[in-house]
Amino acid sequence: MENKNTVIALVLMLAVWLGFSFLFPSSQPVKEPTSVVSQETTTALSPSVEVASAPVVAAQSTDTSPTVSQVERLLLIENERFKAVLTSSGGRLKSLELKQYQAKTADDSGPVVMLPAGPLRQASLRTSGNDGFNIAEDAYFQFSENSGEKLILSGDEKHSLTLTHTTPSGLQIQKIYSFQGDNYGFELQVVLVNHGTTPLSGTSGLTLVSPWDDSNKGSTTEHIGPTSYVGEKLHQESAEDLVKDPVSYGKDLLWSAFETKYFIAIVAPLQGAAETTSLGKTGSQVENLFQTPYTTLQPGQSSNFNYRIYYGPKDGAILEKAHADFGKAIDFGFFSLLAAPLLQALKFINNYVGNYGVAIILVTIIIKLLFWPLTQKSYSSMKAMQKLQPEITKVRERCKNDREKLNREVMELYKKHRVNPMGGCLPMVVQIPVFFALYKVLMDTIDLRHADFAFWITDLSAKDPYYITPLIMGATMFIQQKMSPSTMDPVQAKVFMLMPIIFTFLFLNFPSGLVLYWLVNNLLTILQQYFINKKA
Repeated sequence: MENKNTVIALVLMLAVWLGFSFLFPSSQPVKEPTSVVSQETTTALSPSVEVASAPVVAAQSTDTSPTVSQVERLLLIENERFKAVLTSSGGRLKSLELKQYQAKTADDSGPVVMLPAGPLRQASLRTSGNDGFNIAEDAYFQFSENSGEKLILSGDEKHSLTLTHTTPSGLQIQKIYSFQGDNYGFELQVVLVNHGTTPLSGTSGLTLVSPWDDSNKGSTTEHIGPTSYVGEKLHQESAEDLVKDPVSYGKDLLWSAFETKYFIAIVAPLQGAAETTSLGKTGSQVENLFQTPYTTLQPGQSSNFNYRIYYGPKDGAILEKAHADFGKAIDFGFFSLLAAPLLQALKFINNYVGNYGVAIILVTIIIKLLFWPLTQKSYSSMKAMQKLQPEITKVRERCKNDREKLNREVMELYKKHRVNPMGGCLPMVVQIPVFFALYKVLMDTIDLRHADFAFWITDLSAKDPYYITPLIMGATMFIQQKMSPSTMDPVQAKVFMLMPIIFTFLFLNFPSGLVLYWLVNNLLTILQQYFINKKA
């Protein structure tokens, strides 16, 4: 009974350690796939690329023979958030880069490239079909209006572009892209019109294509691959598993996407545009296929399928601006209830101090002050247990052959001296969920990406390049343990003295923002323990 407090404390320490080791394994930061972030691919949108103007072409009639040369034409779309290129081959999105995010922290780093220019098979928003709606992937689409060499939008400006193709059977496909000046999201409307003389039946599909590199895999804390929001639940799939076991969802799917740690490409079928959504991996690309319901078009009839699309950062406010349900892509898992207000607190403080490192320090101080009474009670209880230890030792010697009497007399000692053997651990248990919630926030929020703190720490989302803060953190953890009252036997004490070493190695590759939090928390705990020991 007298060792219960020690055993519980040991279990808690091991639980934290094992939780980090298995739930949040330390590893080298996983680099984002070149399909999403690539400094070298920015030439896809450079001025050296010849971007053809979009000629004015009237909608085709039942005479489906092309009257113009089927040569790929490119149109550059630029707003305040991104630069994108549309190609006449399939009417597809050929490349897209984000103007406000750099691929690396270096001043000369290029922008984040979410969709690098490559072969046509890697171009996204591919239109397909079957039966009477059969559409070739490389079908030549004609731009229906002239927008010069590029289309530039800003502020509240909006503009739509229509690309048109007609099949030999008389099926006309219009892909109408609608862009805004200040939004990562845009609309795509696919219109099918039967210009033939006989009914046409089939299904149409729109595919989000994301190039994949097997060397860029996610981890337990970092998902890279397809994710879908279905029935108010987020489903994340492994790209490798999709090779053998493709995944399909029904009408309850709200959106499907391809994500990395900080960026995401989303397609949301609107108004029943998708009967089924299939996720698969073919060769070096991951595909999210949105299949329309089976439809029959009589001559002269048409059918519309609408989609909301987003290419941009995984920032809750920005995602919700693009679409109300896109904000669900930010998921802190089991700790969401605590993580969300902690993230808002970080953002709120950063708005005033202009430094996320300082914001982390201030949030840590606030959390420490909130838990100060509980921690005070915990250390006071452990101090009382330490003072009581000599008497407990005497009882142990006197009753070593009678376990029942031993437990009874120890409990009488606790009652006499008003000591709660659980008082040293329960306050710590309460703080563990808060720690893990803040851990998730500091690990996942894009706000810390490339966020500068001070001195050599220029990216709070990356590890300390010189391992200085993890080493200092380990030293403060050692000092904290030496100052803490203990009733352990020598063997238990030696085991506990290994924890600072274990945690130091564990934190070497953790984001420096998380190490900063733990370091400041240790310093505050040392300060608190100093005052407790001084009063004792």
